[in-house]
Formats: sequence, C-alpha cells, structure tokens
Amino acid sequence: MATKKSATSRPVRTSAKSAKRAPAKLLSGGNPQIAKGAGDAPVQAYIAAIPDWKGAVCAELDRLIVRAVPKVKKAVKWNTPFYGLDGETWFVAYHCITKYVKVSFMMGAHLDPLPPVASKQKNVRYYHVHEGEAIDAKRFMSWVKQAAKLPGERM
Repeated sequence: MATKKSATSRPVRTSAKSAKRAPAKLLSGGNPQIAKGAGDAPVQAYIAAIPDWKGAVCAELDRLIVRAVPKVKKAVKWNTPFYGLDGETWFVAYHCITKYVKVSFMMGAHLDPLPPVASKQKNVRYYHVHEGEAIDAKRFMSWVKQAAKLPGERM
C-alpha cells in the first residue's frame, strides 16, 4: 500500500491497483512515449495509450503477429513495439505516424510478395495502414511467418 495526501492533507492509503498512472505523452504523429521494456506488458501499455483508430490498428497487428507466431517475444524500444523469437533480434515492428501506422519488416526485401513500401535500408520493407483500411490478415500473417524464419536485426 502507498500513501498520498488528500485534499485535506490527511494521508490516504491506496493500493497499486487503484493508483492511476498518468496518461502516456503522445509524441509527433500520435506515437505514445512508453518506457522501454521486455515482454507483453510494455507492448500492451503502448497499444492502450494510442487514441482512436491507430490504437485499434495496433491491437489488431499485435493479435495477428501472436496468431502467426505464437512463441513470439515482445519488447518496446524507442517508443516502438518490436517482435522477435529470442528477445535479442527482431523481425517486425510498428510505429504511429501522423496519417498511418508504419509496419517495418526488418528483412522485408526477402518476403514474397514484397511488402509494398521500399526503404532507404536495403533489407527493410514497410506496410502502411491508413485510417479506414482493413488489414489483409492472410497476407500480413504470411509476411510475419516468413519474417520469423529469417535472421532478425539486433537492436
């Protein structure tokens, strides 16, 4: 139990469950500022902090990635959820941009078919999800399964 002062300056006992966290600060593009960490909890905190349609898109991406690769490891680094198999190398990540959610496939240049958006980095390919667009779950999960079989990027 923690204590805090009430409006009348008397200590009030609160449990960890009842203490509310301050809402996450939204960075440019609506990307939430989340402390880095390993595991599902920081990824779920990231998703919960995203307002409106982008939050729903990120929740769906998370569900599809877990469905495609049930033993996936998760982490948040640089305010971005990353997914990999060993907790040290990563094959896919996503990030909120002003007008879309940007999904990064670290070895996307080796996927078939290629994710639609090229990168300045040789191996990286992107998939952008805009407001009102449905995610092609079958194609997305195919990319995730293929990406999980390729070497990940250490970050």
